[in-house]
Amino acid sequence: MSGIGPVEPVDSPETDASYDIIGGDSPRLSDRWHSLTPRARKATLAAGVIALAATGVVLLPRSHTPRPAPPQLAPWPANVTQWRYLGLAQTTDFPTASGFFRFAVSVNTGPPVTLRVTGAAFDGLTAQATPEPSFTVNAGATRRITVEVTVSDCSGLPLNADLPFLDVTLRNTRAIQHNSFIFGSAYSKDLSRLLHAACDATNARPGPQPSGSARSQNVD
Repeated sequence: MSGIGPVEPVDSPETDASYDIIGGDSPRLSDRWHSLTPRARKATLAAGVIALAATGVVLLPRSHTPRPAPPQLAPWPANVTQWRYLGLAQTTDFPTASGFFRFAVSVNTGPPVTLRVTGAAFDGLTAQATPEPSFTVNAGATRRITVEVTVSDCSGLPLNADLPFLDVTLRNTRAIQHNSFIFGSAYSKDLSRLLHAACDATNARPGPQPSGSARSQNVD
């Protein structure tokens, strides 16, 4: 009798024959790993480490290092500098256009502050520290300085100075600032004496003759 008998299933336990498996599950990684020779296993491990290092994926424990705090800025120079009036550096009994005034300048904290006196409240006055126009005060220190105030133009000057001030430029590692320091009655009285001494005689003189077209008409 000839013909084709029943087909045995490919995973039948009843036969010892070997079959080509089509469409079955692929071998597991563990099965492949165990099927490798020791030399092949070492080569595979080495290749994996090199690949991880090349991509920057290194399986190391993460360190939780805190970010460094941003550097603290130095204080604004005008916020840490103080001026105090001490009195006249010298007195004179004759009319003069210049006066010398003593001040104490302090810096509370931060880096050193370099200062320069640039003005003295009113137009017609000039002011500067002497003998050096610029000077530096360290933190925690007080420096005594002399400021020379000179009357350059009496016209329009108030002879009785009320709350006069000094214009000062301050500089430290944070910034350069322009600030005005106002002083009380003691400096006001001493400055008023200088203004009277320099300008009383000038103010007593007759005013200047009219100029321009109005004067030309009077002359005609």
